[in-house]
Amino acid sequence: MTDTAPDARRTALVLAGAQAVLGSAAPICLALGGLAGHYLLDADKSLATLPVTGFTLGVALGAVPAAVIIRLLGQRLGFATGALMTGSGGGLAAIALFRMDFVLFVAALGLIGVGGAFIQQFRFAAADNAPPQFKAKAISYVLGGGLVTAILGPQIVILTRDMFLPTMFAGAFVSIIGLAVAGMAILAMLPAAARRGEAVAAQEPARPLGAIVMQPGFALGLLCGVSTYALMSFVMTGAPLAMVGCGFSTDEATLGISLHVMAMFGPSFFTGRLITRFGKEAVMAAGLALLIGCALVAMSGIALWQFWAALVLLGLGWNFGFIGSTAMIAETYRPSEKSKVAGLHDLILFGTVALSSLSSGMVYYRLGWNALNMVVLPVSALCLGALLWRYLSRRAAAPDAAA
Repeated sequence: MTDTAPDARRTALVLAGAQAVLGSAAPICLALGGLAGHYLLDADKSLATLPVTGFTLGVALGAVPAAVIIRLLGQRLGFATGALMTGSGGGLAAIALFRMDFVLFVAALGLIGVGGAFIQQFRFAAADNAPPQFKAKAISYVLGGGLVTAILGPQIVILTRDMFLPTMFAGAFVSIIGLAVAGMAILAMLPAAARRGEAVAAQEPARPLGAIVMQPGFALGLLCGVSTYALMSFVMTGAPLAMVGCGFSTDEATLGISLHVMAMFGPSFFTGRLITRFGKEAVMAAGLALLIGCALVAMSGIALWQFWAALVLLGLGWNFGFIGSTAMIAETYRPSEKSKVAGLHDLILFGTVALSSLSSGMVYYRLGWNALNMVVLPVSALCLGALLWRYLSRRAAAPDAAA
């Protein structure tokens, strides 16, 4: 692990570039997963979001293996392995669409999700290769690379989805192969210190996983991070279906997802500074408030601007909530504990997100768009209550510590 800011900054920037390219597979899957599922299904359309669930479940199931592979092979080769899985999944998804095979399509998106589990490790790798004062900014740099995915992924969808007509959407998934190749080329530029992975970190003894998980900071970060991400996935997965169901075009729905992803990653360039100035808890609370605003706007009407505005607020809320919670968790473990903590964290996180994406389609088709957004309100309120409790507890303990 490097102790110098220049090396840490270079590592973060390389990982941000890889995030920008490889991460573009995610908006392709999210924008087209439900629509392609609807296209492939003949009967029960409520299962249309199952491919998106396959993607997020792949991220969840790949979390622990990804952490182990990265530890064994080092960051450069480990991340390249994930890029290979992403490209393979894209090719398999295209084959499934040509064959009109719904089950194979779900499995293919699951494989892309497994590759995505490696991409999710980028933020932890950036933090682990950074000195303490640079950790939040390093995480922000990596997630800031997602701003490119907000443009690149949806534009790939618009330009390539009809490439192989009459088979719809296949071209977009073929393009994922090219993204994987480009991502591997970028990852080859990781500095030597980052390539060594945990060779230095392993010198420090690791604590039992239970002791790490029981820390208040870890528990609160996990609760808010999982809730923020799951709510984002829940609303975002249903949004394209709702927009098309209200008479808007696939391109309009895709552009809505593009605005959403831009809002997810755009603020990352200054979120780290906000955390440094105002604290993690305040930024997380602001994110949860934005999620509540998203739900209220979404329930106010079904005009296109209301869908898009809600998706923008959803992305902003995710950014503040998730970066804040990730920074909080990054302070609770030692470098030697990173692999098992990151693996457990992402297993819980994306397991929950998978359930949220699956239930999104069911809730939308059976109860409607407004009911889907109402779920955001109590979950966000619960997380805000937990943050308030932590603030009050610390304030009450401060006089005792001073005495």
